Amino acid sequence: MSWLKGIFAGDEELGKKDDDHRPLNGAATSAPWYARRTAPGLRKRRVFYGICALLFLYVFIKNIPTDLGPSSKYVPSPGPDEVMKLPSQSSDPRIKKPKKPVTPSAAEEHYHDGPIKFYMLASSLHSVARLGGQHEINKNILFAASNLKSASEIIPLACEMARWDRNDVHFAIMGRDDMEIAEIKKINGAEEDCDVHWHDARPDYSRWSSDVRMEISVTAGVEHIQTFVHPQVIIIDNPSREDLFFITALRSKAMDIGKSVIELPVDAAENMMWITRLDSASLAAWKTTYVDLLIQAPTGSSGSLVRLLKSIEDADYFGTRRPHLTIELPTEIDPPTWHYLENLIWPPMDWSGTAHASQVTLRHRIARRTTTEDEASARFVESFYPARVHDSHVLLLSPQVELSPLYYHYLMYNLLEYKFSTRGKAAKESPNVMGISLELPSFHLNDSAPLVPPLHPGKSNARTPFLWQAPNSNAALYFGDRWIEFHSFLQARLSKPPPARRKVISMKHPAWMEYLLEFMRARGYSLIYPNFPPDDDSIATIHDELYQIPEEFPNNSTAVDSSVPDLDPSQPLTMDYDPSNRRAPPNTENALLSSSDLISILPNSGDLSELSNMPLISYNGYNMSRELSYEAAVAFSQVYQREVGGCEPSAQTTARKPDSAADLFCHLDEVYDPLQRPQHLSNIPHTQSESVPRDEDAIPAEQHDNAKAEASAHLGRQGSTLKTTQPLQPMQPMHTVQEDAGEERQNEFQMQMERQAKQARSVATEKKEAETKAETKEEPEQDTPSPTHQNFSKQAPKVALEDP
Repeated sequence: MSWLKGIFAGDEELGKKDDDHRPLNGAATSAPWYARRTAPGLRKRRVFYGICALLFLYVFIKNIPTDLGPSSKYVPSPGPDEVMKLPSQSSDPRIKKPKKPVTPSAAEEHYHDGPIKFYMLASSLHSVARLGGQHEINKNILFAASNLKSASEIIPLACEMARWDRNDVHFAIMGRDDMEIAEIKKINGAEEDCDVHWHDARPDYSRWSSDVRMEISVTAGVEHIQTFVHPQVIIIDNPSREDLFFITALRSKAMDIGKSVIELPVDAAENMMWITRLDSASLAAWKTTYVDLLIQAPTGSSGSLVRLLKSIEDADYFGTRRPHLTIELPTEIDPPTWHYLENLIWPPMDWSGTAHASQVTLRHRIARRTTTEDEASARFVESFYPARVHDSHVLLLSPQVELSPLYYHYLMYNLLEYKFSTRGKAAKESPNVMGISLELPSFHLNDSAPLVPPLHPGKSNARTPFLWQAPNSNAALYFGDRWIEFHSFLQARLSKPPPARRKVISMKHPAWMEYLLEFMRARGYSLIYPNFPPDDDSIATIHDELYQIPEEFPNNSTAVDSSVPDLDPSQPLTMDYDPSNRRAPPNTENALLSSSDLISILPNSGDLSELSNMPLISYNGYNMSRELSYEAAVAFSQVYQREVGGCEPSAQTTARKPDSAADLFCHLDEVYDPLQRPQHLSNIPHTQSESVPRDEDAIPAEQHDNAKAEASAHLGRQGSTLKTTQPLQPMQPMHTVQEDAGEERQNEFQMQMERQAKQARSVATEKKEAETKAETKEEPEQDTPSPTHQNFSKQAPKVALEDP
């Protein structure tokens, strides 16, 4: 009961009245004293509770937030269906100003360095989950901007790309401005007919955030977008108009996640509209595609070489890296050309302090008295070999070419579309495309007749690019994998001297084109040729006033005669001469494209034609279907394997391998060295099964001239020796022995000469009989080009069954 006494003081029985415990003998005067005696205990507890309450109020007031304003309206508690919703716009504290730190930098505008939160990014990222962002390969393209001025420059490109519906376009705002996304869209006219997915990737307190905080927020924002969207490429405005923290962070993060960043030029909305026609697969190859320029300058083409180099320097490369330039110089270089090359800086030097690396390679040919077609072809093909099979490509340029300032726009547009896009790679004709030509020749390969480009199959009088199974040496891009395959073909082709074949291409073209034509016919490959109207501007034009015949052909060839007949001074100046006497290379010189917009000159509003819709013509100008083209390639390759490749009709050829042409040849295991003299037949061991006896003293037919000359010289030395020894009158026995020995050696060489002459006559007779037999054999005539390009099936069998 002790603890009850402590609580209820003076109540011993709890249920009894106080009258039972009244004190005796005048206890009435002690009741007030008893009440006063219990009051101090209650007062101590009240003081303690009051101190605690005051301490609580002090702590609360000390730590109360200073940036919370009064509530403007009542916010109801979330219902059961609203508990999992993401934060709304009213919860974004970016428009609230954070507390300034008490430091010397408190007066600066960008001072906040607190934790980073994205209040608006989560909702937009979850809304695009249906677009396949969880997959590494998809159709998502990301436009990003931090500056609102930069955003206004690239928003038209994003909307135009979304209209073509080949990609899923996203746009992310990552800057300091606190303007709402809806207002940004309204100002830039992107509200209607602009199916772009917008992402607000600005952090809280973005307006007052420091550069370090904004750089971290850009990195984090790209990381979140990468997780939910996985964009194939990131497109931004020119770096000169963007914030430094945005460019630095975006480049670094894109490198970490393995994404390409396309930095558009200043006038991208006007000159780069063609980029909106490309899909995500082709844009992903933007940074991994390399192009090398290869120029072969013959002797006497210095002026045209300088003109070509100036057009290359003046071209627009829209902010990308310049292509590597390789120049094969002739043996003789005039001083003006050499002075120009000494001052050539390629790429142009960047004065921002970036280290400059030259991308020019000069190769000076050593003078030779004679250069064969095989040597010239091998030397030229060896000038380039791609470092990456599918990413490195070569653009072959002739010094007679002058390029348009937009040639690189046209080249990259076609290369990315037909080589890397999903639609281009899915086409059945894609494996048979070897490259892209920048110029349309005026005549056929043999200069026999003008080339009439085919028209669109479904539209009358509508020009369209077409496929032609003919090489081009003036201005053509060859894919890296196809160039490696051609390299393998030429290596096998020149490893053994093949039989003489009829020349198809005119001698005004380099010799390597003849081998490339054989390769293209055996594989069924073709080039994409442009088809601009004759009166319109072109991407590349050919100048003939400084043309020089290739060095591997003789100068007195009848293929090209650039001399003009002398005029008679006594005759009037209006006298005309026959232009056929001049024999200039038949090319049409067109004006170069001067417009700044590539889309304006391309048909179908800049949408490139699909490969399946392009007309296909054979090397000699006949229209062909895809099936007949395949049959012609198979027929030609079979004949080529027998006639050139050394394959027996019953022999099983090697299986075709990627980037190799070894299946067209059967003599690759043989070693052929034209500089090595063959061994004498006497050193070849005879077998027991040999039925025809061999003449051990016989000299090979290809060496009979050298053997005859050596024997004649030896006989001359023997005769001079005998004449000098006879007047000495030595001892008679010795004289008789020497004279008999000399006569014996002379008789021996005379017999050897008779055997050699007999063998030479037999070889000449066999050769004459072979030539007579070849002449009597009916040689198939070359098909003449069809001017109408109609009736595919009528002319195709001639091409398919033509003997190589």
